[in-house]
Amino acid sequence: MTRKHKKMLARIIASGILLIIAWLLPVKGIWELLVFIVPYAVIGWDVLWKAIRNISHGQVFDENFLMAIATVGAFGTGEYPEAAAVMLFYQIGELFQSCAVGKSRKSIASLMDIRPDYANIEKDGQLVQVDPEEIKIGDIIVVKAGEKIPLDGIVIEGKSTVDTAALTGESLPRTVGVNSDVISGCINQSGMLRIRVTKVFGESTVAKILDLVENSASKKAKAENFITKFAKYYTPIVVIAAVLLAVIPPLVLGGGWTNWIHRALIFLVISCPCALVISVPLSFFGGIGGASKKGILVKGGNYLEVLANTEIVVFDKTGTLTKGVFNVTAIHPDKYSQSRLIELAAYAESYSDHPIAKSIIEAYGCDIDNERITSSEELSGHGVKAVIDGLEVCAGNDKLMESIGVEWHPCHHTGTTVHVAVNGKYAGHIVISDEIKETSVAAIKALKDRGIAKTVMLTGDSKAVGEDTAKKLGLDMVYTELLPAGKVEKVEELIGTKSEKGKLAFVGDGINDAPVLSRADIGIAMGAMGSDAAIEAADIVLMDDNPEKIADAIDISKKTIKIVYQNIVFALAVKLAILVLGAVGIAGMWAAVFADVGVSVIAILNAMRAMKTK
Repeated sequence: MTRKHKKMLARIIASGILLIIAWLLPVKGIWELLVFIVPYAVIGWDVLWKAIRNISHGQVFDENFLMAIATVGAFGTGEYPEAAAVMLFYQIGELFQSCAVGKSRKSIASLMDIRPDYANIEKDGQLVQVDPEEIKIGDIIVVKAGEKIPLDGIVIEGKSTVDTAALTGESLPRTVGVNSDVISGCINQSGMLRIRVTKVFGESTVAKILDLVENSASKKAKAENFITKFAKYYTPIVVIAAVLLAVIPPLVLGGGWTNWIHRALIFLVISCPCALVISVPLSFFGGIGGASKKGILVKGGNYLEVLANTEIVVFDKTGTLTKGVFNVTAIHPDKYSQSRLIELAAYAESYSDHPIAKSIIEAYGCDIDNERITSSEELSGHGVKAVIDGLEVCAGNDKLMESIGVEWHPCHHTGTTVHVAVNGKYAGHIVISDEIKETSVAAIKALKDRGIAKTVMLTGDSKAVGEDTAKKLGLDMVYTELLPAGKVEKVEELIGTKSEKGKLAFVGDGINDAPVLSRADIGIAMGAMGSDAAIEAADIVLMDDNPEKIADAIDISKKTIKIVYQNIVFALAVKLAILVLGAVGIAGMWAAVFADVGVSVIAILNAMRAMKTK
C-alpha cells in the first residue's frame, strides 16, 4: 500500500469512528447537522473540491459532481446520517479501486526492473560505472555475477548462466559463452562476462520493451472506447433525469417536494458509472499485465480484443517454426571440387545476415578475405550476386537461376537448395537443412485445441521442403517458393476466406516479415532474436521465441474479453434495476450505496482475475 493509500485509509477510519459517535449522540436540530458534518468533511472534502474545480474548468458531469450533489442534497433534506455514510462508502470504493489499479500497474511495471542503472567499462585497469546511454557500438562492457546485462551484445570472454525470467517468463537460466548473443535486461548469474556491444541503449531490447509497456495503455479496445463514450453521454442524461424526477412529479401531483428530491438524490448515487469506468480498463490492463508475466508483450488492449477473435494463424517458417539454425548437409559440385564450390558460395554470401548465409560461411571454415570481393548485392527473395577474384558468382534459389538464364537440376536430398552459378554457368548446389523447434508441433496442436479454424505456413523454400515441414507439424496448408510480396498476397487471400468477425494472425521473425505483420489483422513477432523491423511492425511480441506462447496469448485474450463483458452486463443490469426501484420509491439510500460502491467492488474483483495466469 502506497503512502497515498495509507493516508486515505486513515481518513476512512477517522471518519468511520466520528460517524459512529455522531449516531450515538442524542442530539437534534442544528446540533445533529453539525455532528454529522464533521465525519462528512473529514472524508469528503476532496470530492467537493474536485467537483468545484472541475466545474470551473468546464468539466461538470463526472462522478465527483454526482456524489457532491447527492450528498449535499441529502443534508438539505435532513438525511444527515445517509449523506455522511454515502460519502464514506464512496471513498472506501475509491480506495479499493485505486489499490486494484495500482496492483495491475505493478504487474506490468515489474518489467521496469529490467532497466539497467549502469554499465561497467574498464579504464586504467579499473571498472568504472557509466550511464548505459554513453556506451557506443563496439565498446566492451564487463558484467559481473549478479548484475543486469545493460546492453545487447556478443560475449567475447567468459562463461556464465543468465536469468531471462524478466523478459521471457521462463524460470530456467540459459548458458552463454564466447560468441553467444546476449540481450539487455537479463541477469548474469555466475561468471564474469566481457561483452562487445552491438546496439546502443536506445535500440537495445530493454529499451524497446520499456517503450512497448509504457505505450500499451494508449491503444484502447472497442469496449474501452465504448465505455468512454457511454460515460460522456450517460452522466448528463442521468443528471437531467434526476432533475426531472425531483421537479415534475411534485408539480403534477401537487406537493411532496422533499420525498421526490430524496428519490432524485438516490437516483444520482445509483447512476454513478464507477463500476464501468474503472473495471473495464482495469480488465484490459490486467490482461496485458498477466501476459507480460508469461513473456508476452501486448502493445494495447485493442490487440487482446482482436486476438480473442482469431480464426486463422499464419506462420513464417524459418526462425518461427524452425530453429533457423542451418547446417550444410550436402555439397554437389558440377565441374568444381567440393572445397572450391563451398569457398565461392561462402565468399558470395559473406555480406548477408541470412541464417543460410551464415551456415555456408561456417561450413567453409576459413576467414573471408574481403579484398577478393569486388562487389556484392543481395537480391531479395532470390539470393546474392558477387564478383570474386574477377568471377561473377550467383548463389540462391531456383528463381535466381531462372532469372539469369542458367539451367539447374534438382537435388534428391530434402532441404533448402542453394544453387551456384559462375560466369553464367551452373557450378553445382549446396543443401542446407533446418531443424524444427521442439515446441512447434505442440504449438500447432494447442491452437487447434483452442478452435483455430486454419493453420497455415508461408515460406520461400522449395515445395518439397515446405510440404515436408508442414506434414511433420500437422499444418492445414502450406504455400512455398514465396517472395516477401507473395507472402503479403497470400495473407490478403486468406483474410478473404475468414468469417466477418474472424481475424487472421501472422507470426514471423525476419526483416522480410515486417510487411506481412503489418498487413495481418494482428501481427505476432518472435522477439528475443527477431529482427527490429519485425518487432516494430508486430502488435504482440513473444520474448522467448516459443510458438506455444501463442496459445497462451489467445487464452489470456479470451479470458480478458469474457471478464470485460461480464462486468458490463452485470453493472448495467444491477444499476438499471435499482434505478427503476429508486425512481418509484422502493430502493433507499443504502440500496443506492450498493448500486454504486458494491457493484464497483464486485466488478473490480472480477477484473483483477485477468491478472492471474496459469
